[in-house]
Amino acid sequence: MILTPADYEFATYCWIGLGIVAFISLLFLRAPYGRHGRPGWGAKISARVGWIIMESIPVILFSVLLYFGSNREPIVILFWAMWTAHYINRAWAWPTRAKITGKTIPISIVIIASTFNSVNTWLNGNWIFEMSSQYDNSWFVEPQFIIGLIIFISGMILNIKSDDILFSLRDDGTTGYKIPYGGAFEKVSCPNYLGEILEWIGWAIATWSLAGLAFAIWTFCNLAPRALSHHKWYKENFNDYPSDRKALIPWVW
Repeated sequence: MILTPADYEFATYCWIGLGIVAFISLLFLRAPYGRHGRPGWGAKISARVGWIIMESIPVILFSVLLYFGSNREPIVILFWAMWTAHYINRAWAWPTRAKITGKTIPISIVIIASTFNSVNTWLNGNWIFEMSSQYDNSWFVEPQFIIGLIIFISGMILNIKSDDILFSLRDDGTTGYKIPYGGAFEKVSCPNYLGEILEWIGWAIATWSLAGLAFAIWTFCNLAPRALSHHKWYKENFNDYPSDRKALIPWVW
């Protein structure tokens, strides 16, 4: 489905508005999975299966949009590789490595996340592969692309390295939660979330697009409240939790 440019822009601004509504809601309502899981959200499935289902959608749909799109410039292929690298990690590497055997996630959360991923992928894929005329070989030397790519890669490294530290906490076979130490955990409670936010800020800059900006806003609106919830949970459950750690942004917040 291809919208007119005006309709597409309107739809993207509406998507941004919905992200802001989600941010406000999540400040008061914690998403019920992981350590914040609670009854009342319906039937559940394996957390590993749920993550694979909802995070595979961006890999598959973005690739389909590339296949049917009209833009095959090398810069566009690089954008596809950036996007796909992130979601291959989220859809297949992360669920395989995470110590979540026996854990569950509500099907309702999987449906909500799958819907978000479908809309978000459609908006970004349609812009990059079909609607935009700005991406050609000259884009490789544009300052915004270079800066955005550096931020994206830096965020991905921070995200993966932080996940590595979290995975290592259960190397002894335990399944409970512990205080993470090392890396950016010395400064914030959720550097994995900070890394993902930086990735999509980098994406927004590198693509210099409204759809990319919408994704960056949505990522912050979704993960910032959860980082605050994690930070509060750590302080409530561990008396020796480092008092100088912030929730998400070092030295600030």
